[in-house]
Amino acid sequence: MSGLNKGVGKVEVALKWDPAPAGAPAHDLDLVAAVFTADDPHGTPAQLVHFGSRSADGTITLHRDSRTGQGFGYDEAMTLELDRLAPRYVRVVVGVAIQQGGGRIVFGSIAQTAVRVSEGHTELLEDDLAAAAGATAATVVEFTRDAAAGWIFRPLPQGFDADPQTFGSLMGSARA
Repeated sequence: MSGLNKGVGKVEVALKWDPAPAGAPAHDLDLVAAVFTADDPHGTPAQLVHFGSRSADGTITLHRDSRTGQGFGYDEAMTLELDRLAPRYVRVVVGVAIQQGGGRIVFGSIAQTAVRVSEGHTELLEDDLAAAAGATAATVVEFTRDAAAGWIFRPLPQGFDADPQTFGSLMGSARA
């Protein structure tokens, strides 16, 4: 990176939602991050970080995981230390997948969903996933490495009708 631009360095992506109604199967939403290399920025992720995992180099960690949405405020959180990622990584896409163990459920059926992306005390993005109301998984934001500006981010609201496993392989697909 050249120049004095720092770009985005260390961000937190946080997720919240209301629990399922009494007697209904739990709503289990999961943050997922896909990391791509310069050789394949829109193909197969070089790393996929989700519940029960973290990036091999420790730059992306899920440090809060909720299976029900019960809690105060944001129930699930992931930290991405973009400024520490190796130079071969040029793109990171973050999304949300709904576990489908209790039957098919879409974002529009879950009350009060929200995803917040922040760097320190600065909120970069908040999304309620309304654009993906009929989807079972959605991308929210992407970070790309720019030689002059460092890491930059842009909203990437895109719904998918996919289970969590399949969603991981679709997250990086090129969009129009």
